Amino acid sequence: MLAPPQQPDGPNRLVSRYLSGDELRSRSVGDRVLVACLDVPAPPARLLADWQREITQHLGLEPGDVEALPLPRARMRWPDYPLCVDAVAKWTRTLGLHDVLAGSEVALMACRGAAYHHDGDLYGGAAFCNLFLSDTPLLDLHFPLLGRRIPLQRGTAVIFDTCQPHAVIDRRSSGFDVADFPPARDCTQVFLTWELPVEHVGLTQALGIALDVDDPAAASQNEEQLWRGGVPARVCRNTGGWI
Repeated sequence: MLAPPQQPDGPNRLVSRYLSGDELRSRSVGDRVLVACLDVPAPPARLLADWQREITQHLGLEPGDVEALPLPRARMRWPDYPLCVDAVAKWTRTLGLHDVLAGSEVALMACRGAAYHHDGDLYGGAAFCNLFLSDTPLLDLHFPLLGRRIPLQRGTAVIFDTCQPHAVIDRRSSGFDVADFPPARDCTQVFLTWELPVEHVGLTQALGIALDVDDPAAASQNEEQLWRGGVPARVCRNTGGWI
């Protein structure tokens, strides 16, 4: 499923400087989001209760935050974990990504919605592959630059460029609003996320990424960062617009 392309040049041009081995490389930002709805079993009740205790007692998860859950402990109580991984692996192979998932780091994450952000300053060398595990209703994964809203349900799988601004918002809202996630509302999403290497040939083609597109301003920096029109890129957490 392809998204509308971004303009490659001009004041809105996005350039990611990312660490490749011991060196910094540059790249464009992928303008495509890959989406599937996979048939994965619901996590067992015991595991769901464990996640809820961890979120309530230890994470202190606030609306808009995205935090890690302990994956090793979850796997001990999750007999269907291999089935979830296998479902994602089979999907990525149909996309021409072969066994990219096998060599990628995986984490277990939780959020109560997610404010608009990009991850290009920390994960510029990766694309994210997310598998959503919760049955929380009326939440969308929103990519404002691409005009894409993806309804979230258990089994929703998404691959996207870490530099693309995104958020998890209420389906009835046009942006992120803390008031949409009151304490009484069950709005927690738990998901698996893999860091896929952005230099993987199949991935660059699938997401529409071009490598080594040095921007003079970005090239003068010595750390990972996302640049827009010659300045560091920052996103408004409520609207998804550029600051």
